[in-house]
Parts: sequence; C-alpha cells; structure tokens
Amino acid sequence: MRVPRIGGPRAVLRAAIDHIAAKGIAVDEVARIVTSAPVGPSQRRYANSAALVTSDLRPEAMLREMQAIERAFGRRRRGQRWRARPLDIDLILWSGVDFVSDRLAIPHPAFRIRPFVLGPAAEIAPLWRDPSTGLTLRQLSTRLTAPRPLPRARNTNRVNSARGPLAQSVEQLTFNQ
Repeated sequence: MRVPRIGGPRAVLRAAIDHIAAKGIAVDEVARIVTSAPVGPSQRRYANSAALVTSDLRPEAMLREMQAIERAFGRRRRGQRWRARPLDIDLILWSGVDFVSDRLAIPHPAFRIRPFVLGPAAEIAPLWRDPSTGLTLRQLSTRLTAPRPLPRARNTNRVNSARGPLAQSVEQLTFNQ
C-alpha cells in the first residue's frame, strides 16, 4: 500500500530497510524488489524483497522490533487475514536453526512454497540451508520455479498397446489421414 510521506510499495520497502538499520540491526545484503500476485483475497499486487541482517537480538526480540517497524508504517493487526497492508516483515530463517514459540516459527512455515520469498532470499543467500530439508535456498527456489517437462507417455511407439475406445479412435484417425 501507499504510505503517506513515503510513497508506493517499493519506496516503503526501501524505507523499511532504513528503519531496520536505524534500530542498530546491521543490514548485510538486500535483494532487488520483485512484484508478485497476492496470497489470499487481496486484489493488489505486492512488492517483495529480502534482507540478510545481523543482530544480537534473539528471535522473539527481533519479531518485536520488526512489528514495531510495521506499526510505524501504519500496519494494524486486526480484521481480515491477508488483507492489504502497508508493510509485512517476516522472519524466514535464523542462522540455520529451528525456533518455535507461541508467537513465532522459524523457518517460516510457508516459505518453501512462495516464490516471492524464495527468489529474493536465494538472490542474497543462495547457499543458506533450510534446516528442515537440508536444501539450499537456491535449490528450493529452483525446484519451485523451474519449468518442468511434460511427463512421458508410456508405450508411445506402439499404438496397439493401448486398449479401449481411445486406442481405436487414434488408429482410425491415423489411417484416415
């Protein structure tokens, strides 16, 4: 969403990175910004990026800091899930460690199926490993986005190996041409 005095989604992401750094969290790498379709009922497109940061904060303290930044940008956590929001900061991975509490799960439960997360994350940390699967971010991203060939048909050399009406139709079409 557009945020007053900041601008559109891309400007919001750049300003959020500045806010993270202003909180004393070292921003080591930032991925390029990509546009994606929404998850859920929202109609608008989203701007997404990833940042590799370094901090002495523990996961729940980092979550509190990120939610404070979201609030500074006008985010309110009430109402419909997945609605349009000015800023959403997720903690995806944490130095190759699993972390689970009542408020937070790291790795993020859905990151493996979201190209708008994996693409930017793999851009800045391609060799980071998912502690659950052992796969790198590059491998996970490739598995999710790489085109796949169509499955090979069995017995494609022998029309008569097929059975039933479909086989008869194929043979008839072949002979009539």
